[in-house]
Amino acid sequence: MKGLSKGSLAAADKVVEEIRSKGGKAVANYDSVEAGEKIVRAALEAFGRIDIVVNNAGILRDNSFGRISDEDWDIIHRVHLRGSFQVTRAAWDHMKKQKFGRIIMTASASGIYGNFGQANYSAAKLGLLGLSNTLAIEGQKSNIHCNTIAPAAGSRMTQNIMPEDLVEALKPDYVAPLVLWLCHESCEENGSLFEVGGGWIGKLRWERALGAIVRQKNQPMTPEAVKANWKQVCDFDNATKPQRIQESIGGIIGVLNKIDSEGGVSTNPTSQAASTATSAFAGAISHKLPSFSSAYTELETIMYALGVGASMKEPKDRKFIYEGSTDFSCLPTFGVIIAQKPIVGGKLSEIPGLSVNLEKVLHGEQYLELYKPLPRAGNLKCEGVIADVLDKGSGLVVLVDVYSYFEEELVCYNQFSIFVVGSGGIGGKRTSDKAKVAVAVPNRPPDAVLRDTTSLNQAALYRLSGDWNPLHIDPNFAAFAGFDKPILHGLCTFGFSARHVLKQFADNDVSRFKAIKVRFAKPVYPGQTLQTEMWKEGNRIHFQTKVQETGDIVISNAYVDLLPKSDTLAKTPSEGEELQSTLVFEEIGRLLKDIGHEVAKKVNAVFEWHITKGGHTAAKWTIDLKGGSGKVYQGPAKGSADATFTLSDEDFMEVVLGKLDPQKAFFSGRLKARGNILLSQKLQTILKDYAKL
Repeated sequence: MKGLSKGSLAAADKVVEEIRSKGGKAVANYDSVEAGEKIVRAALEAFGRIDIVVNNAGILRDNSFGRISDEDWDIIHRVHLRGSFQVTRAAWDHMKKQKFGRIIMTASASGIYGNFGQANYSAAKLGLLGLSNTLAIEGQKSNIHCNTIAPAAGSRMTQNIMPEDLVEALKPDYVAPLVLWLCHESCEENGSLFEVGGGWIGKLRWERALGAIVRQKNQPMTPEAVKANWKQVCDFDNATKPQRIQESIGGIIGVLNKIDSEGGVSTNPTSQAASTATSAFAGAISHKLPSFSSAYTELETIMYALGVGASMKEPKDRKFIYEGSTDFSCLPTFGVIIAQKPIVGGKLSEIPGLSVNLEKVLHGEQYLELYKPLPRAGNLKCEGVIADVLDKGSGLVVLVDVYSYFEEELVCYNQFSIFVVGSGGIGGKRTSDKAKVAVAVPNRPPDAVLRDTTSLNQAALYRLSGDWNPLHIDPNFAAFAGFDKPILHGLCTFGFSARHVLKQFADNDVSRFKAIKVRFAKPVYPGQTLQTEMWKEGNRIHFQTKVQETGDIVISNAYVDLLPKSDTLAKTPSEGEELQSTLVFEEIGRLLKDIGHEVAKKVNAVFEWHITKGGHTAAKWTIDLKGGSGKVYQGPAKGSADATFTLSDEDFMEVVLGKLDPQKAFFSGRLKARGNILLSQKLQTILKDYAKL
């Protein structure tokens, strides 16, 4: 279709007439999509706001590549790509102000896969996908979602190149419902691509081979090395599925680090067995688990506290089981419940490059670290990754790291050490510097001992916190697993023990709890008495837990790290003067007194900095370069910041001193940014020109 027919006006009128006849409200607009402002203005005048933009305008100028004229190339891009840009840009600010928007880009299978005679069309259509993916990222904080469809549909554009019966079978009626759902306010889909047609819908994603490192440290990269590794470069077994640019670039930066530290691929024949094992696990190590949300209320925290033995018999436990207490608190070990979904939800069986039989999985060790006390209720975003895989001979140990964020701030970190029975013995490494190491208890009598008798219903109560494994409730299932009766959850015993330590050495002050590490040794049966033996060495409390009736050690080589009474996890900005970065911000403030007017004129933006120490926010600073002579002050921006940066005090100094490249810091996750991060280029230029730090 050439797109020049005068009938196009009648087509718009026909659609309006059809909508109105069914009780809807509609207006026609006859402007080209290149006049996006006019189209959006017409919508605003008719409806008062704009919530949805569906970019669907299109024409064809098919010809083999050698025969495409400049005119045919340009008109395709002007209508498809530039037109979508113009209409969307005109609506963008309106959507941002109202904190809602749904945008659809219409791509094509030709853009995804290519098609003979459509070089101009396919280039524009894939360009729309790139535009959509970026808008999905930029619009997310304003509740603006952008998705792409690649429809196989009969239309005025295809009616002359498709048989009439096929046009009917692929009519737009079989595409519109997908568009309606993606534009609905309850639909959370964002940044996705769908093929659709004839009543079928399928989501598409990128896939990347594990690839191969084809050079060694301080050695050139050669085409011969590329050829020699070509099969591995193109091998999609255990492929990864990157979803964000950070994952893509981060993987490459990881390769650079590996080359620097290991010198590249080993050619030593004696290391063949270890290399084979390492490559077997390559698809698993660093594999990112699907992110998930963990929402809870006071009900869940109270249920957990009861599940790990908190009781009204102990007055100091009331703060954990009564939401009306003035000091109501969430037990620190509830942090494992927040993060446990990949473990109890069967996600370990979906790890690429790793065969995990869930019937042979044991929880070997657990580490939990808090960066601030858990909120009494909240919705935390959790991100998990396979940190490493170790071969212990009789089985594999899979280290699963889970990071949990509340309102974009890291609150807690878990490392689950999962033992997979019978999967080892293939020559992989036995140790890892990523593992949180268990520590033996001192060789002397304990400084304190506390006991609690578990209830016969303890496992039934604890399982309500999310671990529904029938091993802990069903006698038949327990017998099949080799136990006389259902056993208590290891993490339930973990909760009892941590509660004992908190009570004995921190007076139940949750703000003093920093970290806990345990090794699970033997099972516990509901009704048995748990005896926690504790040794104090500075701020570390070593402990082991026994079953009093049998003397069996059920938790060994364990410790809890506490903060001193004078310290807290949630430091306030006023403590920022202890940080190295404080001196830098103060120096910038002094410099602005001399050159502030000139700097503000060039930058015209407000930057907010969150400086962390030990994983928690230790100080906030604002550099206000919007008008006047600029100013620097401690605390959040007085108004809205154009860009906000979060990084540790140490990394901030590395950036300032030129030892850490900001882009590498961003892609590796050491620097987090939100807002208009492109403005940082202006700030960086100003700092280089004037700060001389």
